[in-house]
Amino acid sequence: MGIIMETNLSEEERYIQARKKVENLKGFYGNLVAYIFVNAILIFINLYTSPQYLWFFWPLLWWGVGVVFHGLKVFEVFPGMGKEWEERKIKEFMEKEKQNKNKWK
Repeated sequence: MGIIMETNLSEEERYIQARKKVENLKGFYGNLVAYIFVNAILIFINLYTSPQYLWFFWPLLWWGVGVVFHGLKVFEVFPGMGKEWEERKIKEFMEKEKQNKNKWK
């Protein structure tokens, strides 16, 4: 029975991880759509009101940098900052908290 429970827990954990990945992917695509839509409007406003000075370039550039980093994180391009790193940090912080509580007992 212990093996069955462990398999079910493993399946549940995989489902939770997959769901989190889907939510992260939806967040990235939402950010990308907003980036394209808002910047298209900014380009239009800029070219309509003051075509001699192209200020739309700045929000396009800096928001674009943010979108790129968001995409790199969602698609797990940074191997050093992946799930293993997160799990190690969580365990590290939990251990420090446990040690701090034991100091005062």
